[in-house]
Amino acid sequence: MAWPLSASADEFDQGLGTLWEVLWHQSGTPTRIVRWESDIRVRIFGAKAAVHRDHTLEALQEVSREAGVRLIDVSALPPAEQQANLTVEIVSDSALEDNQPCVTFLDFRTETRIDSATVQMRNRDAWRCAYHEAMHVMGVRGHPSGATVLSYFPTKIDGLLPLDRVMLRAWYSERMRGGMTPFEALPVLADELVAGQPNKVAAVQQRDAFFASTLQQMQTYANGQGDIPAIVKRSGKSTAEGIRFGRGEMSYFLGIAYMEGATAARDSTMAVRWLERAATMGNRGAQAKLGAFRQ
Repeated sequence: MAWPLSASADEFDQGLGTLWEVLWHQSGTPTRIVRWESDIRVRIFGAKAAVHRDHTLEALQEVSREAGVRLIDVSALPPAEQQANLTVEIVSDSALEDNQPCVTFLDFRTETRIDSATVQMRNRDAWRCAYHEAMHVMGVRGHPSGATVLSYFPTKIDGLLPLDRVMLRAWYSERMRGGMTPFEALPVLADELVAGQPNKVAAVQQRDAFFASTLQQMQTYANGQGDIPAIVKRSGKSTAEGIRFGRGEMSYFLGIAYMEGATAARDSTMAVRWLERAATMGNRGAQAKLGAFRQ
C-alpha cells in the first residue's frame, strides 16, 4: 500500500533510523535499556542555579511526565544532598572539557535500573542543554541524527520534539524492560512510531524492511567488516576500543535476537552461531546462554 505522500515515507524511515541510533553510545558501543524504576528526587544547585532553575525544572518535568515517572524537587528540603537521587549542578563557564558544555552521568549497578544520576551544565550553556540532558537523565543515552533534542545538530532545543515523546513513551511502556538489548527494544520503539502513522499497513511493511536491513548491517558489523552508525562516527567521540567491544556485544545481541525472535525471525542455528562468536570474544553472557541453550 502506498503512502499518501513520499515525504511521509521518508520521514518515517528517518524516524526508524533515529530510534536505532539512539540505542548507541557515542563511544561506538550498542547499549541496553536502562531506566528509572523509582521516583526521581532532584536537587538543583550551583552558583547560578537561581537563573536556570525554572527552565531546568521545566525540562525535567516534561520528560518525566511523558515517561510517567514522578519527579520531586527536593532542592529546598534539608538535607537535600542526602534525599536527592538526581543532582543538577550549574558549573562555571571554565568547567568541563572544551567540547563538552554539559554532561550527564548515570549510575547503575547493572545495566537495567538507574540508581542515581548527576548532571553538570555550564552557566552559559545551561539553557540550551536543559532538554538534551533531561532526555539523558531518563536513560536515553544516544545522540542520533534525526529530529530530536538529543541530536548534536538539533532543530529545536527549548522543548521536546515528536520523536522525543515517542522514545519516552516506548522507553517507559509496559512492553519495555530494563536490560533489554537493542534488538529487543527496537520493536517496542518502532511500534510506538507506527502507532502515530495514518497508514499503518504501509508503516508496518516499512518497519519490517528496516528490521531486515538493520539485521544485515549489524551482522556485517559484528563480523568485523561493517561499521558503526554514521552519526556515531560523525560525533568524533567513538574509540577503537569502544568499537571493538561493540562488535562482541553486537554478536551477543544478535544471538539473543535469533534465540528470542526479537527483530529477527526465531532461528536456533543462527542464535548458536552468534552466541558462539560472542563467547569466543569473552562475552560471559553468551557463555552462560550457550550453556543453558545446550542443556
